[in-house]
Amino acid sequence: MIQRELASVIREKLQSGKAIIIIGARQVGKTTLLKMLFSDNDQVVWLNGDELDVQQLFANLSSTRFAAFLGNKKLVIVDEAQRIPDIGLRLKLIVDQLPGIQLIVTGSSSFDLLSKVNEPLTGRKWEYNMYPLSFREMVNYQGLLAEKRMIPHRLVYGYYPEIVSNQGSEKELLKQLSESYLYKDIFLLESIKRPSNLVQLLQGLSFQVGSVVSYHELSKYCGLDVKTVEKYVTILERAFVVFRIPSFSRNLRAELKKSRKIYFYDNGIRNALISNFNQLENRADVGALWENFLMSERIKQQSYSSVGVNHYFWRTKEQKEIDLLEESGENLKAFEFKWNSSAKSKVPSAFLQAYPKATFQTISMQNVDEFLLENRHD
Repeated sequence: MIQRELASVIREKLQSGKAIIIIGARQVGKTTLLKMLFSDNDQVVWLNGDELDVQQLFANLSSTRFAAFLGNKKLVIVDEAQRIPDIGLRLKLIVDQLPGIQLIVTGSSSFDLLSKVNEPLTGRKWEYNMYPLSFREMVNYQGLLAEKRMIPHRLVYGYYPEIVSNQGSEKELLKQLSESYLYKDIFLLESIKRPSNLVQLLQGLSFQVGSVVSYHELSKYCGLDVKTVEKYVTILERAFVVFRIPSFSRNLRAELKKSRKIYFYDNGIRNALISNFNQLENRADVGALWENFLMSERIKQQSYSSVGVNHYFWRTKEQKEIDLLEESGENLKAFEFKWNSSAKSKVPSAFLQAYPKATFQTISMQNVDEFLLENRHD
């Protein structure tokens, strides 16, 4: 079985007196992870927030009634907790009144769940994001050489667990995955009245991966006003479909100051949205796929390692550009992504003059393992 990086983190936090909150898109493996950790534990009560009787259980919750319901059980796992009304207050009651009970709560929408639990559980929770499988997890599972050989495949089909585990059925499964939970869950979550426009927005974002995104252009493409486009992008980000990277601006007047790039957490989902599963040698967007892959994998790696880093891209009005800047304290690291290992890459002189202490590195297939395995705990 593929070991997930959050497994050791969760084990360490058990019986800490705080709830453990795990947020991530549907089908990334949250429930599978918890079953791997606790399926043989007879002290566990499993509850699913999608089920009506579970919602009713929490509706009139008191510590006395819940203690009677649990009996001698000491671990409560609540899947899809955002479906339960007033879940934050209900969880606070359990944490405060039943200190011997360990709560583990999962949700598939960061906004929907965290907006309900952040204030009630202030100081009472550990919070973690979970993503599709990562390069690092797959290296730990099958070795570095084998996983590096699979990178061209991952650029097309991504890292969702069901996709990785069912080679040969990727296209069909990705279509089902994107059309079911991505569309339907988001539509239900926000009661979106014109889902076809959101589909068009997703497709527009797919074509703009690696480019500076214009909400105005997207609004024309999908037939929505600019404010609605911004709202939908926020929804997609909170549902772990996409993430935004802002532009970096400190010293130069020519730097873009309020621009953003938008990436997908998974290459396979991105390709499913535009129905393009062509292999790399037959694609014009391989550079964008490589950039999206590296950006999403870097986010996963640093999230799981609890590395505090701010992410940016850098670009001037003269279109001098660097793909990724990482800012940590006074340290500034610059990265350029090149699929073609022989392609020349040179740091822009304007950047060097403005930020002389910054480091610069080109990431290609030759050194991708160093970039994506940094901070690994062997």
